Amino acid sequence: MCGVTPAVASKGFGELVRWIDSGYAGEMNYFADRREAYRHPSNVLAGTRSIIALAYPYDMSSHRSVPSGHGKIARYVWSGVDYHDTIHPKLKRLCKDIVDTNPDAHARGIVDTAPLMEREVAELAGLGWRGKNTLLLNKQLGSYFFLACLLTDLELPYDAPHPTSHCGTCTACLDACPTGAFPKAGLVDATRCISYLTIEHRGPIPLELREGIGQWLFGCDICQEVCPWNRKPSRAADRPAQPLDRLDLRALFTISDDEFRVRFRKTPLWRTRRRGILRNAAIVLGNQQDAEAMDALTVGLSDREPIVRGASAWAIGRIGGRSARAALTPRLSTETDPIARGEIVHALDQIG
Repeated sequence: MCGVTPAVASKGFGELVRWIDSGYAGEMNYFADRREAYRHPSNVLAGTRSIIALAYPYDMSSHRSVPSGHGKIARYVWSGVDYHDTIHPKLKRLCKDIVDTNPDAHARGIVDTAPLMEREVAELAGLGWRGKNTLLLNKQLGSYFFLACLLTDLELPYDAPHPTSHCGTCTACLDACPTGAFPKAGLVDATRCISYLTIEHRGPIPLELREGIGQWLFGCDICQEVCPWNRKPSRAADRPAQPLDRLDLRALFTISDDEFRVRFRKTPLWRTRRRGILRNAAIVLGNQQDAEAMDALTVGLSDREPIVRGASAWAIGRIGGRSARAALTPRLSTETDPIARGEIVHALDQIG
């Protein structure tokens, strides 16, 4: 999809500031660090007069069943390619076309890498409306698409803003969130969102939210899956031959940093680095409570990263039994990190 809107001051800027000040951004400090830049698109490209809003669909297929020992991954990752690496070359080509035909013009393409209110821009360009889960919705594409914007100092023909919301009284997305990430319709508390917790959050995931993580290793699609506008998408993306829609979690505990880099450097999973993925893997294995994961989690209990050791201890405690106590007890006497040690104590208490 494509739509064009004039560059105007953001009407949602005040809402963004309140969201940041309420602590809902969590550790995503780049919002606060650049908050003033969000006021107007000219802070991204000086002299911006027009913005071309673009939507690039990704896989809409259903998740395959996830056997024990495996974890689910959000749909946008399934291709195994970082979407920035796919979209940026397309934006560069469009910018070149603009400058080639208008030598005095300036243009800049962005995809969630600059302080711009992309969803607000996309609404103004007529691409859709903001759903109660805060995502942009479109009648044909649902919400399974990336947003990108092309800013230029040219004055272009403009599209009409999207006139209305089509969510009605439906609250399926709000009701389905297992961690209660929506204080109200249209507002997300990122610190409780599974996508934030498994991708952006760098520390231990709060104990009270771990069970809600379920089987999600990286990201989450729950609030999109239950949305009626995603039930029968009119455009089904081609499914890759070997989609990265799930991973064998136990195997992850045996790979080194270098091996992780080779395997995931060009994928979105690289954002969390090895320690984040192993933290998430341990939590999923703990939620599955499969005794066959004990060997892998025992390896994690000796990992050099305290966050991995702590999550592994929690998961071992969830599995429980004599083997769990036998793994945790000797580690308690050698663990030096206070947070990981606290996880071991908590896990032993859970075993009883």
